Amino acid sequence: MDLNAQKEQFSRAYVQAVAAVAGYAWYVPSVDDDSVDLGIAEKGGRGTVRSPHLEAQLKCHAAQAPGGDHMSFSLKMKNYDDLRDPNVQVPRVLIVVLVPDEPDDWLVCGEPEMLLRRCGYWLSLRGLAEVKSTAEDPRVTVHVPRSQQLTPAALRIIMQRIGAGGVP
Repeated sequence: MDLNAQKEQFSRAYVQAVAAVAGYAWYVPSVDDDSVDLGIAEKGGRGTVRSPHLEAQLKCHAAQAPGGDHMSFSLKMKNYDDLRDPNVQVPRVLIVVLVPDEPDDWLVCGEPEMLLRRCGYWLSLRGLAEVKSTAEDPRVTVHVPRSQQLTPAALRIIMQRIGAGGVP
């Protein structure tokens, strides 16, 4: 498996683990033509929206832990436009899973613990402005707040917001 496929699989496993601990189901669309790699669903729920869902575009980035209050990430314009659209029924977010440079350092397994190295961050692009580009491979840099780590507690808060009729 090439490195990009490893990153894709690892980011999916990270989000699936977070969703499982938070108590949510996850699903994978049969085709990713709408910048949705994975969905998260709550059965029932206590809010005004029954069975809230969240959809995510997953990215995995090998780098040192960022300094400062955000992480810069270069995103394809198609993904940016799909994720910023406010007229989707199921809210969408970008999830960037940060990993060490070497795949062998991403995961430590042993009897006392299983440790996934670094963490994932989430960002809602909903309603952001259109960006024009004439580049052959248009990209836009987004700034993901380091305070928005994707943890089970954070995912529960996001799902509660969606269940209350809000957005992430």
